[in-house]
Amino acid sequence: MKTILVLNGPNLNMLGLRQPDVYGHETLADVEALCRRTGDESGLEIEFQQTNHEGQMIDWIHHARNRVAGIVINPGAWTHTSVAIHDALIAAEVPVIEVHISNVHRREHFRHHSYVSLVAKAVLAGLGTHGYQLAIEHLAHLNR
Repeated sequence: MKTILVLNGPNLNMLGLRQPDVYGHETLADVEALCRRTGDESGLEIEFQQTNHEGQMIDWIHHARNRVAGIVINPGAWTHTSVAIHDALIAAEVPVIEVHISNVHRREHFRHHSYVSLVAKAVLAGLGTHGYQLAIEHLAHLNR
């Protein structure tokens, strides 16, 4: 069975508590359950991770090389700041789908730039947690 790595960056452990008017009321556990259900329905194994530490995220991305069929990543604030995550995603050499729960283009100007988008096959923003499901389904499609 092929594996999809679902990565979540800083502050996503606070989903359901932090700014529910922007991010909704679903928790990270709810997102994980959605991803696992979608993986089961698509015949994919899901590895689900969250960290507030950039080095840990980079290590997970490095470990994905030659091991997973794709990465779904919500890099949180690192979207706009991390050349290191950008470079790690290139080195992983697997399809990457970038996901954002909110529509970052309707928010502060600094959120309009993404280092991850330069690497991603697709970007889903503003679809709430449903974006994770669509990203996994698209990676399943790419891996048929």
